[in-house]
Order: sequence, then structure tokens, then C-alpha cells
Amino acid sequence: MFNWQAPTATPPLSLRGVRLGYGANPVLHDLDLDIPEGRMTVIVGPNGCGKSTLLKAMARLLPVTAGEVRLEGQPLHGLPTRHVAQRLALLPQAPSLPEGLSVRDLVAQGRFPHQGWLGRPHPGDQAAIDRALAQTGIAALADRPVGALSGGQRQRVWIAMVLAQETPLILLDEPTAWLDLRVQLDLMACLHRLTREAGRTLVLVLHELNLAAAYADHMVMLREGRILAEGAPAAVMTPALLRQVFGLEASVIADPLTGRPVCLPVATA
Repeated sequence: MFNWQAPTATPPLSLRGVRLGYGANPVLHDLDLDIPEGRMTVIVGPNGCGKSTLLKAMARLLPVTAGEVRLEGQPLHGLPTRHVAQRLALLPQAPSLPEGLSVRDLVAQGRFPHQGWLGRPHPGDQAAIDRALAQTGIAALADRPVGALSGGQRQRVWIAMVLAQETPLILLDEPTAWLDLRVQLDLMACLHRLTREAGRTLVLVLHELNLAAAYADHMVMLREGRILAEGAPAAVMTPALLRQVFGLEASVIADPLTGRPVCLPVATA
């Protein structure tokens, strides 16, 4: 039987020398990365740079061709599947929606790793589901069909399902995609509260640089499968790095209210 003990003073998730590719095409090159505990880490970079591939490697959806991913100090690929599902949750881009489920039914799917043989309910299932609905502000929608909801509401339901899984580590791939700005901000504020109030460790892939800088505790900037910079947003989102990684000419100023960096692209004729 697998005996697990959480090591002390180790990051919840770490990569050492990780390489990964599809067939003969390398996508990630010799990555070393430690995810800080109880913080929001946001991965940014241009399209095709390997952001989603990196997240899938972290979630054990793709095997690495070299190096190692470690979950709480243990080699990820050697851990039992149920144990991984109790410690790490992933919300991919555009998950497929089963037909006919209510909000509560879909959120309840997150409890699967905690249930016994033949899907027997766990005593804490209902409390976890109610807690996830409340944390995402959708308790009033619990009995509505998911298919009848707006895009922003539906995305909150998916996030509530991940929260109901009650893992200390949560990976989210483009959780704000296709949402309008107000909904994006509300959703990011909700996720940020999870790190502050519940101590969860979050890793997000985001496309919008200013949104990432506004909420990230730790930013990781990728280009062509390599980490070009990581650290606090103010240290990562600089004019020189934006030019190097995105080919973008921009000024970076401090938000007068938060002090967070804001990217202002330079208009070209």
C-alpha cells in the first residue's frame, strides 16, 4: 500500500529539467520551476509557446520525455491516481459539458476522488459542494440547468466543481477566455480570494497580460518552451521582456491604486 507523508519546506509542485514534445517536435526545453505555496502563479507568453502543454505536464496528462515533475516532493508519475486527484485539480480549456446536468450535479462531479468503491458518497460531500457553490457565488443557481446559464455563470460552475474536489493545488487553463471584462475581473477576484482566505495554491494560464499582472503573486513568462523570466509581476512585466517575448513595444507604468504594473502598448502608424 502507498504510504504518503507531506514533506516539509518543499514546494507543492516543482519541475526539474523537464522536456516534453509531441512526436519529434520539442515543446518544453529543460524547465526548472518551483510553484510557491498558497499563492497565485500565472503563466504568460505568446500563442504556441507551450503554456497549456506545461500545465498538462504539471497535471500528469502528458508524460515528460526528460526530467521530473514532483508533487509535494514526490515524483508525480509514480503516485497513485486517486492520491493525485485528491491533491491536484485541473480545469482545462473549454471542458465538455454533459447533457442535462443541474449546477449542483456538475459541482458534485468534483467529489469523485473522495468517494468509495462503486461511487459511494463520502460523509463530507454535501458540505464540500455547498461550500464550493458559496465560494463562487452561485448557490442561488444550484438547481438550474448548466446549459441555460451565461458564459460567465457556467465558468463559475466549472470552477466550483474544481473547488469541490478540495485539493490544495488547482491548475486552471485560460479560465477567463471568452468572458467580458467585468466577468473576468469578478472571476479573478474570486480566485484570488481562494489563495488569501483558503490558502489554496493556484496556477493559471492567462492570455491577458494586464489581468495577469493585476492578480498574480508570481508570474512565469514563457517563450518557445523556455522560461525567460519569473518572479513578482513588477520584475517580469518590463518593456525589455515584453519586447523580447512578445515582440511588443510598450511602456509599463504602475497602477496608481494598486502599484501593480500596467502594460501600455505603443501605437504604431
